[in-house]
Amino acid sequence: MTQSLNGYVQVGHGPRKVLAMNGWFGSADDWQALVPALDTDTFTYVFFDYRGYGRSRDRDGAFTFEEAATDVLALADHLGWDTFSLIGHSMGGVAIQRVLLAAPKRIERMAGVCAVPACGSRMDETRLAAFRATVDDVERRAAIIAFSTGNRLTPRWSMHIAHESQRLARADAFAGYLPNWAANDFSAQIEGNATPVKLFIGEHDPTITADLMSRTWLAWYPNSTLQTLANAGHYPMYEVPVALATALENWLKEA
Repeated sequence: MTQSLNGYVQVGHGPRKVLAMNGWFGSADDWQALVPALDTDTFTYVFFDYRGYGRSRDRDGAFTFEEAATDVLALADHLGWDTFSLIGHSMGGVAIQRVLLAAPKRIERMAGVCAVPACGSRMDETRLAAFRATVDDVERRAAIIAFSTGNRLTPRWSMHIAHESQRLARADAFAGYLPNWAANDFSAQIEGNATPVKLFIGEHDPTITADLMSRTWLAWYPNSTLQTLANAGHYPMYEVPVALATALENWLKEA
């Protein structure tokens, strides 16, 4: 019997393998604006959809990142990837670290794009409840998206991303992943990990800041560096896609 796999988008045919994991409000389609700028002769990219999201919307599950890590490794096996690099946006930063813990010898490098650290967002119950309320409230989703990009972009765009998130992610999956990135701390398991890590933050992101990165990712991964992207908030793949693609590949090609 053929093993069921998560949905994904594959771009490129190069020998270097890279898998990207999106954020809470996103899907594999988040990365499409980068595609015209990607070196598809050097790299093969896979843009992954979690269970309950996008092309995996009909896949049931526990909606945890441990489960997602198992799904990523099953997909990598299916594709014949022995080793590969990871990119994670926002909650995807937590997800890629779970993949690293599950198969440390298979991960070449990790890039975090406005990435939540292994300690999670350290939300208390009040804030967690406020985020939980967005499951059934698209206007609250749009407000969070607007805030995370510095309240500097058109409200129509924030509402568009909010509606897309509601369309592409099942409510039970959207709710299920929340505590995994908002209130779960596994930093003790990754502290001192030698995997090369590059962190990208947006200059207008009010939450994923250089100070936070210094206290978390940069403190825990000895081979990590940080780059700030100009004219971007929490969604640089939409705000500055060519600049992000260039910065990512410049770093990936250093290996």
